[in-house]
Amino acid sequence: MEKLIQLFETYNGRCPAQVEKLPGAGSNRQYYRIIASSGVTVIGVVGTSTEENQTFVSLASHFETKGLPVPRILGVSTDGTRYLQTDLGNTSLFDALAEGRMKGGIYSEQEVDLLRKTISRLPEIQVKGAEDLNFEICYPQPEMDKMSVLFDLNYFKYCFLKATGLEFNEVKLEHDFQLLAEDLLNGDNSTFLYRDFQARNVMLDSEGNPFFIDFQGGRKGPLEYDVVSFLWQASARYSAELRKELIEVYLMSLQRYKQVDKQQFYNRLNLFVLFRTMQVLGAYGFRGYFERKKHFLDSIAPAVENMRNLLMEYDLPYSYLRSVLVDLVNMPRFVAQTKHQINEVNSSSETNEAEGLKVSDKQLIATSSKYDGKGELCVRVFSFSYKKGIPEDDSGNGGGYVFDCRSTHNPGRYEPYKKLTGLQEPVIKFLEDDGEILVFLESVYRLAEAHVERYMKRGFTDLMFSFGCTGGQHRSVYSAQHLAEHLNKKYGIEVRVCHREQGIQMTLPRRQDLTTNI
Repeated sequence: MEKLIQLFETYNGRCPAQVEKLPGAGSNRQYYRIIASSGVTVIGVVGTSTEENQTFVSLASHFETKGLPVPRILGVSTDGTRYLQTDLGNTSLFDALAEGRMKGGIYSEQEVDLLRKTISRLPEIQVKGAEDLNFEICYPQPEMDKMSVLFDLNYFKYCFLKATGLEFNEVKLEHDFQLLAEDLLNGDNSTFLYRDFQARNVMLDSEGNPFFIDFQGGRKGPLEYDVVSFLWQASARYSAELRKELIEVYLMSLQRYKQVDKQQFYNRLNLFVLFRTMQVLGAYGFRGYFERKKHFLDSIAPAVENMRNLLMEYDLPYSYLRSVLVDLVNMPRFVAQTKHQINEVNSSSETNEAEGLKVSDKQLIATSSKYDGKGELCVRVFSFSYKKGIPEDDSGNGGGYVFDCRSTHNPGRYEPYKKLTGLQEPVIKFLEDDGEILVFLESVYRLAEAHVERYMKRGFTDLMFSFGCTGGQHRSVYSAQHLAEHLNKKYGIEVRVCHREQGIQMTLPRRQDLTTNI
């Protein structure tokens, strides 16, 4: 910290009035907001990898000369472990899209416009950013090559495929991996590959204009990779229609810089969807099957469903790899799990018998009650502070369940999280990495599911759950939001959420496009 302050003093001429440590972003770098006596702020970064720091500084400086929307480097320490950059604020694209994610991928026009703005600027950093760029500065390697592709494919094989117990011929699979690696690299690889292009790595200014950060892992490579990373991110839940629209926006922007064969682009895009999905499953397998992280275990089913959809839509040119993936998505465990995933629903009920692919399965959703004729079940979920009392039930049914979250680890004890809530990514990551809240919610889910299913069968119309903690800010908010989303996804019922102490209310709408087998 002392060296960072000295670097700021060299830049500003005076010592800072205040220094605030910012929440971590899952890397080995620490971020600080440094506030001058004049009120001007900059971001100070401390990183343990001098090579990675140097790569970011060099790339940011190069991109700035090209007029690209990236932070400006203001100063670098002599040992290369610290640097200063312009402050781009607190709002990431991921934060700005929170409401759409909470609604199961139903994005407002304003949110979609932010996505359009962002993806329309991606070609700038890919094409303009590559102009006159010495790719030798990239870390840990200057370009995406066959070795790195095969590394990711084998990560999928060893950390996911083998862990499922599925039998396969490794020699035949390796043969198709070699072909896939060659095809992925058999195109225009002269552009800048961002590699980690996602909503968390895009900051928005006060007018909603995107700025790009965390591109230090970039290198020379194919531009399709970044499009897939952005649009096929599982947590984003983008619909097929929205993806198609955003791809067209991207292509229109790309054509300002280079000629594009649309058919060829879409064909190659499918290859990268396949590759990226296997990458993701490899990561989920390692973090889930081996490290036993519940969040990653829960993420496996939607990723397998993405693979199932791809196999139905795309004639994969690798016969043995295709047969292995078909067997994978039709494993009973994954067929059963995806019955409870409604954010990737396919409205078709056909079956491709030649390949044995199940196109869709009936999902669970509430329907109008035949018992009381009053309507469908609506669940209300509250978060609250015990200091201010348990929420009152205005339905006359007695208040339902009240769960005490105070036995779990409290992020509010730590300075970086005190001003955040359980809806924000740093707090979510803290709670899920710690794991206590996940164990707590496992029992809550079982109890809630049994009650919801019974109420649906009996035709009841109201059920209430409340989660309390010390301040009604972190643990209770996280728990209430996750139960609400879980019930909405699994049963399609309307869930009304009230984070009382935060003054936040929202409704997760009923899904009328599904059928019931309750």
